[in-house]
Amino acid sequence: MTDTMIGVIGGSGVYEMGGLEDATWVAVETPWGTPSDQVLTGALGGVRMAFLPRHGRGHVHSPTTVPYRANIDALKRLGVTDVISVSACGSFREDMAPGDFVIVDQFIDRTIAREKSFFGTGCVAHVSVAHPVCPRLGAACLEAARAEGITVHDGGTYLAMEGPQFSSMAESKLYREVWGCDVIGMTNMPEAKLAREAELCYASVAMITDYDSWHPDHGAVEISDIIRTLTGNSDKARALVKRLPGLLGADRAPCPHGCDRALEFAVMTAPDKRDPVLVGKLDAVAGRVLRD
Repeated sequence: MTDTMIGVIGGSGVYEMGGLEDATWVAVETPWGTPSDQVLTGALGGVRMAFLPRHGRGHVHSPTTVPYRANIDALKRLGVTDVISVSACGSFREDMAPGDFVIVDQFIDRTIAREKSFFGTGCVAHVSVAHPVCPRLGAACLEAARAEGITVHDGGTYLAMEGPQFSSMAESKLYREVWGCDVIGMTNMPEAKLAREAELCYASVAMITDYDSWHPDHGAVEISDIIRTLTGNSDKARALVKRLPGLLGADRAPCPHGCDRALEFAVMTAPDKRDPVLVGKLDAVAGRVLRD
């Protein structure tokens, strides 16, 4: 058994998390640069918590400039075991309406301008992201959402686009009609991949703010309506998160799906060929296997 520590990465509209005991903003230095912001640490219901605003307080970072590697490293370095991503998204489905939540279980990564791995020349590793989210953690988010009376969908494919512009109508129709995606956003990749490399359980709670440009009534949607939905979603997200300590508990058994052992056979580079500089940078995310 280890101690549970829940890390929450808050997306657009979720820049703070109230109710934590002994809440303190702490600066975390990482070999991958400075995280998006300081990390708010504390406890809730006897379970340690850490909150990181993905875009920084005041929304400083665009989806492309979010320091994804630094963010995941910082959470791992603080002792986080389970990461909950909370992010705004658009919907490709009539029945997935603004204000609904989706517990994402698959991704299509269309981002092109981001560092997507902690590993590289001098220390090569390949992890599986066939199932990119943790079913145990996703189930807890689903239960918490239902307990809060949130309209929530169990499972969905998230199309991760580069942004910061929204998709064209042709792209939107491609993603919806040909590729069969359910929601679209700009931030869950490479975040989910990096969490897997860091052996962290990861779950994605996608909060729908609007229909994407495929929808015939999309042009009639006012930005004020989107902001209003975003604000309401943020309140619901915080309520959902507050239920997670009671569902996950303070004592944590090994992940039944192996998320916390994702690097077990992933590192390919022979020990005597590994770049010591890169290995040094990997101390938090991969030290468990590189020290063996």
